[in-house]
Amino acid sequence: MSLPPLVEPAAELTRDEVNRYSRHLIIPDVGMAGQKRLKNAKVLCVGAGGLGSPALMYLAAAGVGTLGIIDFDVVDESNLQRQVIHRQSSLGQPKAESAAATVREINPLIDVVVHNTALDRDNIMEIFAQYDLILDGTDNFATRYMVNDAAVLLGKPYVWGSIYRFDGQAAVFWAEHGPCYRCLYPEPPPPGMVPSCAEGGVLGVLCASIGSIQVNEAIKLITGIGEPLVGRLMIYDALEMTYRSVKVRKDPECPLCGKNPTQTALLEDYEAFCGAVSDAAAEAAKDSTISVHELKAMQDRGDDIFLVDVREPNEYEIVSIPGATLIPKGEFLNGSALERLPQDKKIVLHCKSGVRSAEALAVVKNAGFSDAVHVGGGIVAWINQIDPSLPSY
Repeated sequence: MSLPPLVEPAAELTRDEVNRYSRHLIIPDVGMAGQKRLKNAKVLCVGAGGLGSPALMYLAAAGVGTLGIIDFDVVDESNLQRQVIHRQSSLGQPKAESAAATVREINPLIDVVVHNTALDRDNIMEIFAQYDLILDGTDNFATRYMVNDAAVLLGKPYVWGSIYRFDGQAAVFWAEHGPCYRCLYPEPPPPGMVPSCAEGGVLGVLCASIGSIQVNEAIKLITGIGEPLVGRLMIYDALEMTYRSVKVRKDPECPLCGKNPTQTALLEDYEAFCGAVSDAAAEAAKDSTISVHELKAMQDRGDDIFLVDVREPNEYEIVSIPGATLIPKGEFLNGSALERLPQDKKIVLHCKSGVRSAEALAVVKNAGFSDAVHVGGGIVAWINQIDPSLPSY
């Protein structure tokens, strides 16, 4: 369905702006009025990573007058494969600052607002209130639900995108005119069910495909042209090169945007709502988590341990802790890994960060290996604290 323009047009365009945006101005559907609306628009991009990189650059190039960037992370080398807004010279810099520098180079005629902070329930309402539209480039469920809830409570539209390996999704959520994110996904997936990009990987160029779709939707909403992705989920398969659209209906029983909403404020704890790990994994890991320094001490003493890497084979091929045996987490979940575990050695499990190994630990303890432990922080902590010469990923 077509929607009215999100913002009123600015009073005028300067000569420099007319020159810069001339290819927009000669499109009848955009024209002078549409470009003035873009100039008057205030858009916040949540995240300056894979999706935020192309989104920020094209929002800036399009002439969005005020562009907000919120991110608390710093640029590292593994980002550069897909986060094209950053450069080799940006390594170690805050992502928000690095992104802002690139955006200002692309278009010095716009205002760039940097929020170099983590988005949380204490600041999200105040920050979102400053903008007309939110573009969500986050990569974790806790933040996605928080972004959705804040946008609904404030009456703001937001453009959502998601990427994983070769697959991407995009939609526009605006409770005033259609469904919200909770209508599509009422509950987060079980912990460990959906790997993050850090665990499963993502084709770098996929970020550009989905990020540019997000910007396209933002421009349509701001200017009031076309048929935005309200009430539709766009699904992209890069390997098959197919796009398909799925209708998403507003859930009348949605606790947030339904007929009789029961949630009228932000949740107290979005991490708890989404569950970083399952209850069983959290219970198993409670008194059975060791540090990488403790693991190194075990190895140096020659303790009789059986170190198991529960990541996937391609991850193991990139980097591994010396002495580790690869048994992917899936083999623990289906039970086939248990017959490979020695009865006379202490079982020590690790993964990339400690989430998957905690899930495997619950299975191992349930099978009777009561003294088994897992390594908090996983191989990331090992690289950072024990052997920085190893490659990171």
